[in-house]
Formats: sequence, C-alpha cells, structure tokens
Amino acid sequence: MAVRGIAARRAFTQVACAIAESEKVTVLASENQYDTAREMLPAHIRVCEMCSNDSWARDYCPDFVIDENGFRRAIDFGFNAWGGLEDGLYFLWDKDNKMARKVCDLLDIDVYDARDFILEGGSIHVDGKVTAITTQSCLLSKGRNPKLSKGEIEEKLKQYLRVKKVIWLKNGIFNVEILENETDAIGCKISVHKLPLPRPIT
Repeated sequence: MAVRGIAARRAFTQVACAIAESEKVTVLASENQYDTAREMLPAHIRVCEMCSNDSWARDYCPDFVIDENGFRRAIDFGFNAWGGLEDGLYFLWDKDNKMARKVCDLLDIDVYDARDFILEGGSIHVDGKVTAITTQSCLLSKGRNPKLSKGEIEEKLKQYLRVKKVIWLKNGIFNVEILENETDAIGCKISVHKLPLPRPIT
C-alpha cells in the first residue's frame, strides 16, 4: 500500500469520526475496500458496500429539496462523467449514474426520477430561499443537455429546485479550470444577498 494511500485513509477516518460526533454517518465503500473501511472506522459509523466508477460522489449522489412543510425528498439527476462522449472525463459512468437511487433506497427517502436531465451536484448552488447560481460553461456545454435551450434548462432548475431566480455566470473562476467551472469551486452563499468569492469570477 502506498504511503499516500495510508495517509488519505487516516484523514478520511478522522473526518468521518468528527462528523459522527453530531451526525449519523454512513460510509460507502467498494467491495475491495469494505474490509479496510470497516476495520478503520468505529462501530457506530455504518459502512455499506456500493460500487462506483469514480469517487466524486458529490456530483452523482442525490440532491435534496425540502418543501414549506419540512418534507424532504431527493432528486436523482442524470450523470455522464461531466460531459459524456462529447467532453466527459471517463467512460463508463453507468455505476455512478445508479448511485443516487441506491443511496435513496439505503436511506429510505422518496426520490424524483430526473435522470433525463444531466446535472452534477457541484454545478449548482442554492441559497435555500429563491435563488440558484450556475455557470453557462457547465450547464450549457454540448455534453450535458444539448437538446435543451438555456431557457428550458432554467425552467427545469426552477421546477426541481423550487427557486424563482437563476443567476448565470459565464465561466466561473477567472483563469482556473475546475470541472468546467462548477459553482461549488466559486463560493458558498451565506445569506440571500451575500456570496463570498475566493477569486474574481467571469
């Protein structure tokens, strides 16, 4: 085992344990890594075997929405490795595209089937109120939803995310390419009208 691999596993273990101090934690591990994860993690952290093509679960696991009554439901958006055969990062992505639904089954959470709409979790940011932020370079790329116009994509975002306004940034962080400038690399809204930015955006 590589030294860096050992350090990374220890770091992930520390993060999981820190979160578990206040939240219930479930760790998803591949068949090859299940025994290692179960050995390194304490008993109160649940470990479940689940296969994937890539480890970037933030983008292919479910997104969650909450209605005015506090009812929570998940959304299973389609995933094609950030651009499919047009400009995606790898092939195949079939296991990743099943992860959102598998997680919902595991957590017993009702889910909207939106697999016909390609959307990564990191490509949007919502303030929890009425506004969503995204980038044109990501959502309007030819590898995502080429048959949909900008207006049609915006309507889908409003429908699924229950927002009234979509702010479109052109490219994201200036002079830095991070998965086609997904919004999670830009900043995180701390209120309806405030968005701290680490660098200039375009």
